[in-house]
Amino acid sequence: MSAASAVAPGYAGTWVVLPTYNEVANIEAISAAILTALPGATLLVVDDGSPDGTGEFADRLAAENPLVQVRHRKAKQGLGRAYLDGFGVALTGGAKVVVQMDADWSHDPAALPSLVRPLLEGRADLVIGSRYVAGGGTTDWGLLRKLISRCGSLFARSMLGLAPNDLTGGFKAWRSATLASVPADGVRAGGYVFQIEMTYRASRLGARVVEVPILFRDRLAGQSKMSRRIIVEAFFVVLSLRWDELRGRGPKRPSRS
Repeated sequence: MSAASAVAPGYAGTWVVLPTYNEVANIEAISAAILTALPGATLLVVDDGSPDGTGEFADRLAAENPLVQVRHRKAKQGLGRAYLDGFGVALTGGAKVVVQMDADWSHDPAALPSLVRPLLEGRADLVIGSRYVAGGGTTDWGLLRKLISRCGSLFARSMLGLAPNDLTGGFKAWRSATLASVPADGVRAGGYVFQIEMTYRASRLGARVVEVPILFRDRLAGQSKMSRRIIVEAFFVVLSLRWDELRGRGPKRPSRS
């Protein structure tokens, strides 16, 4: 019997979507940690044609473990697009819970059970791993990065009238029906502002959003993908979402018969 088949199916039906681009230094260890934290879950690596061979290394992991799948994309098209592609694969594959996280160890796999628990207990439709609630925080960040992250969440929260404290983080778990209700063709954000936009759209559709504390740390290997362009994009997308809503063109909660 293989190691994978001997695993208790405690998290069968949970899929973890892990976008990668030049993460060959991280992919083996982070994959093992994810599957250890969520026994029985499926790990979907979405690789954007990494020139460092991340996709090929992920293929080797998949050949050794049926709980690992790989989605190859021809080129880097933005984090948001990678997630949307992965979400589609997970939902088509029968996922009941879909987790999104980074491959650079900034999101601790040990926190995965606490992230998924409110969904399995029926208390939430979307769970955000939050740096900005009691018990959460960041490490290894300079003052400027902390200000950018914190102010970005506060700006989006005030402009869009959202309740969650952490709107820019990407460590989240979704109930599959909630995720499927957010139309992928309506999501315009291709970068980190994708996190804000998805939470905004889910909230407007009536999703129950819960935050659980996480400790976010800077990546252990590789280079950060954060840039000035990403920050500017976030600013203008938030303004655009608000403007569309003021004109009556924003997402609306479905009526109940």
